[in-house]
Amino acid sequence: MFSKKMLWGSLTALVLLAGTSRVALAEMPAHSPEQNSQFHRIEQPLGLKVGVAIAGLALIGLELWWFLLYKSPES
Repeated sequence: MFSKKMLWGSLTALVLLAGTSRVALAEMPAHSPEQNSQFHRIEQPLGLKVGVAIAGLALIGLELWWFLLYKSPES
């Protein structure tokens, strides 16, 4: 069902994802009142948010299809 290559790829991706999320959380500065005046929140249009979410889900679906369901022609 699962090949060793697929298992190692999944484990590597999981480790990289877990490692980068910890680094990002560790580097976030604490909020202070003087920092809030420097930056302003930019509200994104709802259509853009929906489009990005749909595009991301489509790419995830394409990757799943490619790695799990695509059968290469045997030569």
